Amino acid sequence: MTFDFAFAMKVFAALFAIMNPIANVPVFLSLTDGASAKEKRHVALVAMIGVAVGCALSASIGGAILRVFGVTIDGFRLSGGLLVLLISLNMLHGTPSAQHHPSQREMSQTNEASDVAIYPLTIPLLVGPGTISTLIVFGHAAATEQRVASLVVGLGTFLFVLALALFSAPYLAKYLSQKSIAITQRLMGMILAAIAMEMMVDSLRVFFK
Repeated sequence: MTFDFAFAMKVFAALFAIMNPIANVPVFLSLTDGASAKEKRHVALVAMIGVAVGCALSASIGGAILRVFGVTIDGFRLSGGLLVLLISLNMLHGTPSAQHHPSQREMSQTNEASDVAIYPLTIPLLVGPGTISTLIVFGHAAATEQRVASLVVGLGTFLFVLALALFSAPYLAKYLSQKSIAITQRLMGMILAAIAMEMMVDSLRVFFK
């Protein structure tokens, strides 16, 4: 089993683009508005545990779940790539994705800061359909191409960056302007669109040999 740095970077870039820790710092602060510093750290901890578990399950057993329903990985890669492409287009236009962002009505139903750790912060804001689809595809590629170590490094590095962003959100918010967040979101949208197109093209190559 060899380490593939390029594959690890692709995993990291895809997850960073989809979950976008920079753009989600203001969202995290708005969801925990009025909470004490200790409560915010608790929400961040619970959210990180949920994200880590969700990502690990998606990457490890996502392919097995698809086989139970008789779905091929190539067919799922095509549909997942299309879903990720739609999310990236929303990011390029500066609009929230309906797949990853809960509605205002759903967000208003959470009364306490502790309520938001799993929903809507972990699901669907961070671990939404796009994240799950991407990890299932990467998990299958890692298993079949002997690149599990690269997947673990890429995923682990991103989780560390995400945890750093959530736990230091009150501090980072002092230096993040709306303009910098918008620029980051659009750059991540471009990267995510490229990854989505690659997923779709790989599937089409199989279907139209």
